[in-house]
Amino acid sequence: MTDVSLYQPIHDSAPAAPAQRPRLLVTGTAFASAAVFMGFIGMIGLYIGYRQDVIATGETWLPSGVVIPLTQPNMMLATWSLSGVTLIWALLSMKNDDRPNTFIAIGFMMILGFAYIAQTAYLLSLMDMPLFVSGEDTIDSLNRPPLFYGIIGTHIVMTLSAMGYMATMGLRAIGGQYSAKDLEGLYGAAFFWFTTYAAYLVMWYVIYITK
Repeated sequence: MTDVSLYQPIHDSAPAAPAQRPRLLVTGTAFASAAVFMGFIGMIGLYIGYRQDVIATGETWLPSGVVIPLTQPNMMLATWSLSGVTLIWALLSMKNDDRPNTFIAIGFMMILGFAYIAQTAYLLSLMDMPLFVSGEDTIDSLNRPPLFYGIIGTHIVMTLSAMGYMATMGLRAIGGQYSAKDLEGLYGAAFFWFTTYAAYLVMWYVIYITK
């Protein structure tokens, strides 16, 4: 009886395994997202520091007549949370090569992104924060509107960038570049989308909740 080995030797003529392609897009997106998030957190830190200095003097941080309602910020948070669920839907659909559901999910994400921007514009119109605080010349007082609009404006830019990133990857998926075997572009767009979501969570608590 001849012994048969379960492990067949690999001959020298066997072709070499293809080299695994490094995920450069995901890695680059991770570094860019970290840099953007750190810059955003730096602005939040300045905002908190100036606010504490003003409160320590016995003054109110928000200029007279400015009120921040909670309905719109909470709805914006719900919008971002729903977009996160929709993003997971898109990734799972693409993982199963279900392109129709992938494109529908990405389309919903674009709608939710525009809805967030519209809600932000409406909230700013309700608050009516002045660009300059008249009658106050301290450095802490003068920094209120620029920091306020700077942080919110930066997050809107992040949102537009995340939407553009995701839309671009969606178009490339339509062209057949991405499939269940290669989701690098969609993973990169998802990483930046969730970074923008995390930035809003910080802004929601610091600016809209604690005020």
